Amino acid sequence: MKYDIVTQGARTAAFLLNEASGERSREQILLLKGATAFPAGQILSKNAAGKYVAFVAPADGATVEVAILYEGRDADNTADRYAAGVVRDCEVIESLLVGLTDPARVALAAAGIILR
Repeated sequence: MKYDIVTQGARTAAFLLNEASGERSREQILLLKGATAFPAGQILSKNAAGKYVAFVAPADGATVEVAILYEGRDADNTADRYAAGVVRDCEVIESLLVGLTDPARVALAAAGIILR
């Protein structure tokens, strides 16, 4: 008997351990259009136009608004797309985050996002 092997990708909010009451940790965010699909748990930063992109480290001494994508989003070259992002006051599983760097750690900590 032959069985197919299925590999699952990141699941919606699998990275989220605990969040503030009333879903206060989440906000609707706007992802910049582009050819990149993002999985749940992708770390994002807000660009100068106010749209979220894959995390870009800020210049020394500058701050950046950061979010973790709540659920995966497909690529879309035609239009910006809305998504849910975890932006404050929560605990997350570090190993399930995508794009975690030292500058991202600092930005997440500043937003009250605790890595476990």
